[in-house]
Amino acid sequence: MSKQKLYLECYAGISGDMTVAALLDLGADQDVLNETLNSLSISGQFQTKISRVSKSGLDACDFDVVLERENHDHDMHYLHGHDHHHEHTHDHDHHHEHTHEHGHDHHHEHRGLIEIQGIIRCSRMTERAKELAEKIFDILANAEAKAHGKPKTEVHFHEVGAVDSIVDIAAVAICLDNLGIEDVIIPTLYEGSGTVRCQHGVLPIPVPAVANIVNAENLTLRITETEGEFVTPTGAAIAAAIRTEEKLPENFRILKTGIGAGKRNYERPSILRAMLIEEQANQDVEKDEIIKLESNIDDCTGEALGYTMEKLMEAGARDVHYFPVFMKKNRPGYQLNVICKENQISQLQKIIFEETTSIGIRIQRMERSVLPRRIETRDTSMGEVQIKICSLPTGERIYPEHDSIARICKESGKSWQEVYRKIIEECQ
Repeated sequence: MSKQKLYLECYAGISGDMTVAALLDLGADQDVLNETLNSLSISGQFQTKISRVSKSGLDACDFDVVLERENHDHDMHYLHGHDHHHEHTHDHDHHHEHTHEHGHDHHHEHRGLIEIQGIIRCSRMTERAKELAEKIFDILANAEAKAHGKPKTEVHFHEVGAVDSIVDIAAVAICLDNLGIEDVIIPTLYEGSGTVRCQHGVLPIPVPAVANIVNAENLTLRITETEGEFVTPTGAAIAAAIRTEEKLPENFRILKTGIGAGKRNYERPSILRAMLIEEQANQDVEKDEIIKLESNIDDCTGEALGYTMEKLMEAGARDVHYFPVFMKKNRPGYQLNVICKENQISQLQKIIFEETTSIGIRIQRMERSVLPRRIETRDTSMGEVQIKICSLPTGERIYPEHDSIARICKESGKSWQEVYRKIIEECQ
């Protein structure tokens, strides 16, 4: 058996609208997307347009957020403080040039990160989609806060820029959740070169927010000779939040391809290709490498370790656990173990050192055997549920996802065991 994964080919960079379009072209449900976007409290301020366009002779999907107040370069507005107003000049697909100077016609309100999180949480997005959207915004806010030298709670979105950013990011989370995608491979982000002109001067490419995200999230960037900005801050934040792997499997089949169109015309066609691939394994059990970070700690409180576990899991650790040990001089302590992938070592080590009293971490590289697995969404008598299907030599085994069971229990008042058994019975 094999495992399905999403591969994003960022040969021409990545932006919010390109990602949404590629996922729609891959098969994400347009009706589900539109209905969920309409549940955002900003729904009266925008309309979405989904169409087909030609990019260098290739048929592609185009996703556009049409704002009531003004036209704009989609996904070009950055997070900034109250005193930062950007002017961007660029070429659109329709071969005419727009110049945008914000704050010159009328006063715009600003939205902070906390308000945007509230908009997401009050929507009808699934819990998984909400968590992903909030993660993307948090990465974006951290990067812009560093660029502007402000705490992230003081960094605000310009209102017009905020609307399309909120819609793009929410749409990506909704589409990924709708497709049931869990594993995403993004090897490299290709970026252009040169500069981008703003009202306050000229910024080098990659712009500071993108450079900060690449640095903080350990993304791989390749600068090309083509002039222009390929990777937007929103696109970089999306890539950082959804990527689980950076290497393609040696053998795979392409199950489906989606192409998302960008709005800019460069020498390199502005498209993002998304491929749903199926890893081909020669054995019933797959082999890969995993990293274990291990540290013995004898002077750290249980509260601190509990908080550290939460932060490590939020940062993408595959598993975290600790157990009591007796250390030198008969001191009671804990051994902390963190399971992760190679590209996560630096980030997770930083959390351990900052949040615990550890002064040393052992790193072990291990080969592991894993059963092929996939995530599917099924309709049951209790509603829609997500299940994990693992393949054994003797057949398939079904595991209902925790979030789906918890949601049904809360909505129906039924017990965990009752809901679990019913899902297994109906999905077998």
